[in-house]
Amino acid sequence: MLIDLLHYEFLQRAFIASGIVALVAGVVGYFLVLRGQTFAGHALSHVGFAGATGAVLIGLSPLLGMIIFSVAAGIGMGLLGERLSGRDVAIGIILALALGLGLLFLNLGQSNPAQATALLFGSVLAVSPAMLNDLIILAVVTLIALALIGRPLLFASLRPALAEAKGVSVRVIGIMFLAILALAVVQSAQIVGVLLVFTLLVGPPASAQLLTKRFLPGVLLSAVLAILQAWLGIAIAYNTNWPTSFCITALAALVYVIAVATHGRHVRA
Repeated sequence: MLIDLLHYEFLQRAFIASGIVALVAGVVGYFLVLRGQTFAGHALSHVGFAGATGAVLIGLSPLLGMIIFSVAAGIGMGLLGERLSGRDVAIGIILALALGLGLLFLNLGQSNPAQATALLFGSVLAVSPAMLNDLIILAVVTLIALALIGRPLLFASLRPALAEAKGVSVRVIGIMFLAILALAVVQSAQIVGVLLVFTLLVGPPASAQLLTKRFLPGVLLSAVLAILQAWLGIAIAYNTNWPTSFCITALAALVYVIAVATHGRHVRA
């Protein structure tokens, strides 16, 4: 079945794009879940939506707008640090406002419903060669940046007080990670949309952390699960005519439920 699907160029691009994005999401998402900052991915996706639609309104690339807004928001959240902790109401209002602004920009720009649907729920089957090139570049930048701060990031995530005492700037590392997370969110949104970013950034890493306590195997398992769920989701969607984002989301949820049922531990939320 998979070989037959690869006869079509648009499906080839879909598999390559989703594989690249899933790899990034699985690796970055592992740190996201480990640090207990899953709300950040959700927040950045909504802000990115406003940036994408605002960019379209003034004639710029939606991807560029999403990158600028998401990275700026990530850095801003990092600078605020602990002052954002526990402020669920304020965060919820900001998320709703960002989504509302995105819809307003779509309306002002008189964008068609298909564009709004693609931004909200992803459009992996419509990935163009240019978009694929952009995703490859973003993935390389994101993974290199994460590799550069990987060791101090892990130290700061597991033992923040000790890391600070050893000379690691936990705050700076946190800001850098949120900027990297913003890039991962932008990429994930191209596949599953801004409303379902949790699918790739949280689902596979959460399952991986239930299945193994070891760091490197956990990161690798998270990436593998994300890639397999993305690819299988595309295959199921193509053969059933169901939405691709739904298929990927359902698989992520199924794997997580199985992980909980078989291991019975809970990851940090």
